[in-house]
This record gives sequence, C-alpha cells and structure tokens, in this order.
Amino acid sequence: MFMIYTMKIIGILFFLLITESITKAQNADSTWFADNYSKMEQYITMRDGIRLFTSIYLPKVHSEKHPILLSRSPFACDPYGENKFQDFPNNHYREYFKEHYIMVLQDVRGKFMSEGTFIEIRPFNQNKKSNTDTDESTDAFDTVDWLVKNLPANNGKVGVIGHSYIGFYAIQAALSNHPAIVAVSPQAPVADWFMGDDFHHNGALLLMNAFHGFEAGYLNTRKHLTTEWFTPSFVAPTKDKYGFYLRTGAIPNFTKLTGDSIVFWNEMLKHPDYDDWWKARNTRAALKNIKPAMLLVGGLFDAEDCFGAWNTYKAIEKQSPATNNKIVMGPWFHGQWTRTDGTRLGNIRFGSNTVEWFANNMELPFFNYYLKGKGSIDNIKEANIFFTGENNWKQFSKWPPAGVTNKKLFFQQDGILSWEKSTSPKQYTEYISDPAKPVPYSEGIHDHRTNEFMTDDQRFASFRPDVLVFKTAVLTGDITLAGPLTAHLKVSISSTDADFVVKLIDVFPDDFSYGNEDSYIMNGYEMMVCADVFRGRYRKSFEKPSAFIPNAITAINYSMNDVAHTFKKGHRIMVHVQSSWFPLVDRNPQKFIDIYHAKDDQFQKATIRS
Repeated sequence: MFMIYTMKIIGILFFLLITESITKAQNADSTWFADNYSKMEQYITMRDGIRLFTSIYLPKVHSEKHPILLSRSPFACDPYGENKFQDFPNNHYREYFKEHYIMVLQDVRGKFMSEGTFIEIRPFNQNKKSNTDTDESTDAFDTVDWLVKNLPANNGKVGVIGHSYIGFYAIQAALSNHPAIVAVSPQAPVADWFMGDDFHHNGALLLMNAFHGFEAGYLNTRKHLTTEWFTPSFVAPTKDKYGFYLRTGAIPNFTKLTGDSIVFWNEMLKHPDYDDWWKARNTRAALKNIKPAMLLVGGLFDAEDCFGAWNTYKAIEKQSPATNNKIVMGPWFHGQWTRTDGTRLGNIRFGSNTVEWFANNMELPFFNYYLKGKGSIDNIKEANIFFTGENNWKQFSKWPPAGVTNKKLFFQQDGILSWEKSTSPKQYTEYISDPAKPVPYSEGIHDHRTNEFMTDDQRFASFRPDVLVFKTAVLTGDITLAGPLTAHLKVSISSTDADFVVKLIDVFPDDFSYGNEDSYIMNGYEMMVCADVFRGRYRKSFEKPSAFIPNAITAINYSMNDVAHTFKKGHRIMVHVQSSWFPLVDRNPQKFIDIYHAKDDQFQKATIRS
C-alpha cells in the first residue's frame, strides 16, 4: 500500500538555497582554534559517584555569554590532552565555533576515559526509586547541571546533538528533563535494534552490519580509563565478504570468530525473539512528556538507522503531542549530511547541494534560535522532506502529508504490476529459494556493506530466477509517493520458515542519461527506492514466532520505512520479491529452528509461491 498525492492536492513551499561567503572560521585549522578557543578537560561526577571524562572547548570571546552544545559518545572524545584540539569537520559544524558556542564532548559511562560499566543501548529506567538510580538520562542531567553551574560565561541554555549511536544519547538527554536543555537534534538515532536500525529488521539479523561491528572492534568489550581506539577482534582472510560469509556458514561459526569477550553478541544470541530484553532497549516506548524542542534528522537511504529517524519522530508525535517536534529527511546515506555535499549517492544525482540547504535552513537556525535567541525558525516546518525523482525539498504541516490517498498496486500474471486487481482465476508465481546460493544485496565484490546499495541498479537481481519481478506499463504522468509502504503478500512455502524481501524500484527510460555527468550507463537503470526484509516466523507475533504449515496459503503483512519519491513520466514502477538478501541479512535455514544456533546441515531449499 502506498501513500500517493498529486501536485494539485498539496501546496508545496520552496525556499531558495541560502549561501554564505566562506568565513575564516569555516576554513579554520588547529591554529585558528588555538587562537580563538581554549580546551578544558574535566571529570564530572554522576549521582552514584562515577566520573565521566569531558572535553570542553571554550571561546576566548568574553563580550557575551555563550550557549552550550553537547555531544555524548561511546566513540571517544579524542584527542586527549588540553593542548590537543579535535579536528572538527570542515562543514557546517564550523559555524558553531564562529557563533562562539561552548562545545562539549563526553565519553559515556564505561567508555574510553570515563569510569563505570558500559551497557549497549542502556535501557531507560522509567521507574527510578532513589536519587542514586542511574541511566543515560540521569548521566546527561548530571553533566548538564555541572556545565551550567561551573562553566564561565555560559548563558544557561544547552543544546544536544548527535547522529547514529550518539543520536541515541541525544534522545536520552531529552528525556532527562533538565530545564537548561532547550533544543535537541537526534540525527539517525538508534531506536530499536530488533524491529529496525543496525542489527535487525523485522526480526531478521542484519548480519553484515552486526558482524562488522565486531570485525572493526566497535562493539568489543574494553576496560574503561583508556585512550586506545578500537581493536579488531579478528581480520577476515579475504575482502570478498559475500564469499567469506557464505563459507563461514551458520551463525554459531560467526560466534566462534568473535570470541568470548564480545558480550553484546553473545547476549543478543540468547534473545532470538522480541522479549523483554529487547523491549527494554526500544527507546520509542519512553518518548513521553518531552520538554525540549526536537529536530529529528535522517537519510532516506540510510542503511543503518533510517528506521530510527522516522519512528522516533512518529513516537514523539503520538506520545508527546505537546512537544515542538520536527523532522528533516534528506537524500542521504548514514551521516552523509555531516560529511559530503549531498549532491549524489552512488549513480543517482540529486541536482543540488542538499547538505548546505539543510545546514543553512534547518540545523543552524534551529540551534541559534533556541540557544541564542537569534534569527527565526519560520522556515522550519513540521516535516521537511527531500523528494527524490523530482529532486525537490518539500515542506508540510504534518507527516504523512494532508490529502494523501491510499492506493494499492497488485501483482498480475506475466510480471505485470497494476493499479487494478486481477479478475482472472487464482494464480501464482513461484521460485526456489536456496540458502546455498542466496541473492546478493548488491552487484559485485565488496569488502564491507556499501552505502550506495540503497540506490543501486537492481538489474543484476531482476535476471535471477529466485527473484519475482513485477512492473507497470510506462507511466503517462508523474506519480509521487509520500509515507510508509506496506507489503501485503499471500504466500505458500514448502518448508516451515522463510524470509521475504520486498523492493520498490524506479525503472528509468531506456534512453535516460545525466549527460556528461554519467560515470555509469544509466539507460534503463533500476533504482532501488525502498526495500526491507521480514522474517516469516514473526507474521503473527514478534514475541511468539510460529512455524508455517507447508504449502498452506499464508498472509504476510509488514510495514517498510517511509518513502518520498516521484516516479516521473516515462518511468516504470517495479517491485521485487525474494527470500534472501545476502550477506546484508543472515540466511534463513528455511526450517523453524533456532537460527542463532543452527547447524550447517540444517539449511534447505524451499519452493516459494506468491
């Protein structure tokens, strides 16, 4: 099911790209920082006595009081030493230094130079019984309380910012209810590692994301009070990760490679279903009575935390309706808005510097207004969304937009995709899903999960016999989709379990070209717009999985991430259905067994009919 609207239904506001001359601060190097800022390193004591290491960058300008912008991170606030300055990115973050913000970075509990024990996605405690009960929200509260009471020339207003895992800590700061925290921007925040985000989607393990965290050392257990960076737990013998993961086999073989020191990996494998352990790590459940203004930011093509951005925004809208809550979604991969100009992703062009638009019209005005009382936020609407295909920013008073129409696309015989339901006798299309030859998530050989696969050409998959392909006739007019996608499948399988992957694809005309910008043949390009996986055993309940009855017709219904895309006149809409997406997603043995402890000889082929 798609949320569809036309230009006639919804009024759209456009804003010209605002450009500023490049300032000395934007091109600043370490010399500029040393001339204009001083650095202070401080241990801040939490209510239970644990001390957290904090780096504080203080402006030398004393003619005004300064706001504080805080980031709390499990990834180190290095370099350590008061004479060593962090190499802040040469992007819009430099503007905060030009505006004389007090910039604060902190190692979270149990990481690097901070004391205490680190807990992955530490649950929010909604029932604190004493003044010494702690979680990440109390650590944020105690940190902010110390900052506003002790830092010279601060104006008593604090903003919190962070993307990805740091976005999770930004949400916890918003839950702290410290009166000095007035504006928070969680960007691509981790929200629920079972239902979406890095580790699982709809109960299916995102193997490449999860295991890479241990290969790179990000999630390895380390003692605190160290400045050492991540140490890989092991090094793969080849950069061909499809081949390496396939040869490694069942999940227990990966477990052997991680070693006994990887606490979270081993703990995760004890909880294959959506039990209380996972629910405690669902940050969406706690998003009530939030006081600060919120600016959620995410990427439409974020392969890690697209779910977190969309669903954190929606949870706040539902559970904390009085909160000043807004969302920005650009055409970006994970964190791209902090790294590049956002003019392209892989082979797809977006026609403008989307990151500069975001910085100048969204993020910088948001913090300047709430923390400095400067400027206006009139240009920041409720939903500020980039629509790919037509390559325009659009702004709405709600999301999904008012005036949308729910419409369904139906599978027909002979690979036809139609707005009309088939009137022919009941028929089906089938394929054989073979775990020994899983469908690759991307064409070619890769040594890591790519960012670009989210917009990759899907022709490599269209030609596989284990991928069902349906497409519309050539479109005679533009069709714009805005909102969540819902996959409704009726299937039968010859076994007792299977995965289902549905991909929404924009098929470009056979003569399409970006002109001189082409570095890839774009004629007939099949751009993946949105896709997601669903583990079939959870079709009735994520808490209590159930086996399929072999060859019985069964309904599979699941929601995918929201989409904002215009299929242009002359293009086609395509949908793929398949049962593997490797090694992005772990292989389903296609037996109703504990997949995390499956044996190599328990994997079997299955005939899938849809």
